[in-house]
Amino acid sequence: MPQLNPAPWFAILVFSWLVFLTIIPTKVMAHSFMNEPSTQSAEKPKPEPWNWPWH
Repeated sequence: MPQLNPAPWFAILVFSWLVFLTIIPTKVMAHSFMNEPSTQSAEKPKPEPWNWPWH
């Protein structure tokens, strides 16, 4: 039964993690955002009071 031989599957596991940990993060981090987020002020806006008729 070939599935009981761990040698090729362990090599596949190691090489796939090598790819995941080296190549993919560099490609993901190389993307640039079209709209850079702007910093907001530290003060919170005051909420408006509700103007509902409570009956």
